[in-house]
Amino acid sequence: EVQLVQSGGGSVQSGGSLRLSCEASDYAYSGYCVGWFRQAPEKEREGVAGIDGNGVRNYAESVKGRFTISQDVAKKTLYLQMNSLQPEDTAMYFCAAGCGSRGGFYHIKGRAYGYNYRGQGTQVTVSS
Repeated sequence: EVQLVQSGGGSVQSGGSLRLSCEASDYAYSGYCVGWFRQAPEKEREGVAGIDGNGVRNYAESVKGRFTISQDVAKKTLYLQMNSLQPEDTAMYFCAAGCGSRGGFYHIKGRAYGYNYRGQGTQVTVSS
């Protein structure tokens, strides 16, 4: 059974930094079709960062220059480094993987990113 296990997150003050990790198990992690999205209460799902099937990275305008998506393919681990965090970044963050759409979609700059698997979610709370 494919699992994406997330770690990191937590509470931080405005301007602080956090790093999220997402480790895949029982999954042929290729480094393609992986990404992060977030969900805040009473808000729509928002794609944050993604790496598509061609390895092209894309970021939401709201996080560009502050967040960085990276990975260690050998460790089957995806990361999201988040700097200069703001209260509006407060949300549950999910990692996603798989070049398909069995799990759903997230959107970045109007482009849909399908995924087959997602992590359990990790809460990020930024206080002012």
